[in-house]
Amino acid sequence: MSDDAKIRLYVEHPLGPGQTVPLERAQAHYLFGVMRQGKGGRLRLFNGRDGEWIARVEEAGKRAGVLRCEAPGAAQSTPPDLWLLFAPIKKARTDFIVEKAAEMGAREIRLVQTDFTNAERVRQDRLQAHAVEAAEQCGGTFVPAVRGLERLGALLDSWPDDRRLMFCDETLAGGAVALDATPGAAPGPWAILIGPEGGFSQAERARLHTMPQACAVSLGPRILRADTAAVAAMTVWQTTLGDWQCP
Repeated sequence: MSDDAKIRLYVEHPLGPGQTVPLERAQAHYLFGVMRQGKGGRLRLFNGRDGEWIARVEEAGKRAGVLRCEAPGAAQSTPPDLWLLFAPIKKARTDFIVEKAAEMGAREIRLVQTDFTNAERVRQDRLQAHAVEAAEQCGGTFVPAVRGLERLGALLDSWPDDRRLMFCDETLAGGAVALDATPGAAPGPWAILIGPEGGFSQAERARLHTMPQACAVSLGPRILRADTAAVAAMTVWQTTLGDWQCP
């Protein structure tokens, strides 16, 4: 891999030996206007499917451009089958959760409307762009899909039988963190659920505790803010069941 190919760019186009990649206007502006790249410049491309590729700029313009794949870089790496579910909070902190979830290896990010959720409108396209930017910055080759806001009750109504649910219950603060699974074993599909700033309602908590797929956990001796809880929960899951486990 060439040391001069330091810029990473996510593209939708297929990647492969000799493949040309047309740039959208925003991408051309970023590469040629902001990053001052020109014809012959090298960068790294990924699309979430074909791994990372070293590419060279063949055409550079203010509103368009063409790249050509030259050599493979990092192999495609797909994270474990883990969803992160959380109730949106203030804009900057919601952005933070999406960015960290992408960096930490979520397969999918789902926003849920709970009884005490304050934010009722979210820009799914903007949050998806944050996930892309996070993958570009952290060296990942996979970008999690960010789903639109949905009612928690409706989501639980159609919850898959085979997907376990790590339910972070703030009323358990101070208890032991325990996941009902064998460390080192293939965990199968999982999800993590983080509640809103006001916590879960009594009805929501009661329903979650009766779900056979749910595993209620504490995240330590203190009640965490929602954005901190998301990072803490993903860390616990990844180090216990995910791709952070020691060999």
